[in-house]
Amino acid sequence: MANRSYVRLEIDGALATLTIDRQDKLNALNAQVIAELHDAAREVRTTRDVRCLIVTGAGEKAFVAGADISEMKEMRLDQARAFAQAGHAAFDALEALPFPVIAAVNGFALGGGTELALACDFIYASEKAKFGQPEVKLGVIPGFGGTQRLLRRVGNAHARELIYTGAIIGADEALRIGLANRVLPHGELLSAARATAATIAQMGPLAVAEAKKVMREGEGRLLRDANALEIDGFAGCFETDDQKEGMQAFLEKRAAAFKAE
Repeated sequence: MANRSYVRLEIDGALATLTIDRQDKLNALNAQVIAELHDAAREVRTTRDVRCLIVTGAGEKAFVAGADISEMKEMRLDQARAFAQAGHAAFDALEALPFPVIAAVNGFALGGGTELALACDFIYASEKAKFGQPEVKLGVIPGFGGTQRLLRRVGNAHARELIYTGAIIGADEALRIGLANRVLPHGELLSAARATAATIAQMGPLAVAEAKKVMREGEGRLLRDANALEIDGFAGCFETDDQKEGMQAFLEKRAAAFKAE
């Protein structure tokens, strides 16, 4: 998908920024936006120098206000299944990127918006951010991973309460329950996300990728099995030039020059 109408992907050296820009609909997710998100995730995956991706919404009001209800209203079962499958495929592609993804939530992140943020490694929230899974108010359940990723992020009790009640919470409550990592003044959100991304970009890229892989694959496994993944991942790092460079740089008291090799 060479020309995307609603998703912008900007790459600046080691940092990439993906912006959902459908401001007249508060950046709501319809089939086209989801397809463009998936396409952008595939593109950024093949960009060798990227070390971190920031996902955000255009404008001052919304990250992603949710899925597009006007498009969903008349769906039949097979259409709803295909829509959910497309959303899961796009968010899975984002989650599986071999480098960290930061959600910079600048406003409403409801339904599919919270689910998109949950597909990222962690969340920085503007003080104006609002989160929620209000799908039960519409007679449906979350369809893009909310029932699964939310409980893994905040625990069963908080996830059940949010999903069963359809409650909408502010940034401070999201921080309290562990949904958001940080709450920032609205005007400082992107600069804070970029500063963290720049820090990540200075680390060993193969090591960061391996840490992400091990944590993702170990989640939900028995501890001994997850720890076995860690042992293999740790040992595998010693086959890389980055490990040799990183340790030599430490001993020489200089900054490491990692090459992702």
